[in-house]
Amino acid sequence: MLIAFNKPYGVLSQFTDKGTAGSTRPTLSAYIDVPGVYPAGRLDRDSEGLLLLTDDGKLQARIAEPKHKMEKTYWAQVEGLPDEAALQAFRTGLDLKDGRTRPARVALIDEPPGLWERDPPIRYRKSVPDCWLEINISEGKNRQVRRMTAAIGHPTLRLIRCSIGDWMLDGLKPGEWRAVDVS
Repeated sequence: MLIAFNKPYGVLSQFTDKGTAGSTRPTLSAYIDVPGVYPAGRLDRDSEGLLLLTDDGKLQARIAEPKHKMEKTYWAQVEGLPDEAALQAFRTGLDLKDGRTRPARVALIDEPPGLWERDPPIRYRKSVPDCWLEINISEGKNRQVRRMTAAIGHPTLRLIRCSIGDWMLDGLKPGEWRAVDVS
């Protein structure tokens, strides 16, 4: 079984909160009541979008393990307007504290159509413009996209994963899930 889930902002990518005692952070268990499925990869609590869950360990490894180089696509709303040199740095790879990233595909895009409101909304400053990037990576270092945008001087304000391999959000609203074909 494979489930596509649109993880809302603020939700942990796990079924229980192993944080501090008495913590009440929302988890996957508030949205998905399917026994035996586990996330294939993670999304940070402050990121949104596509999370795949499966009961198949081999499929989970194929999706999540960087050695399989499954491409993931993100929409990143960033502070400022990156120039061509900044975008080219993505395309050749960036040096982060834990090593150089693989080359990524990146493009300036309009705000994605049908985008839902985020709760809470991102900070807005009249004096600082923002823009949207579509970023395709084939690895998954911890908070990689956020660290990449920061490395080019354009911090991420909002981050949404819209696809993993051939699987896409396809109109799922935050908190919704559906079973998808395994191909």
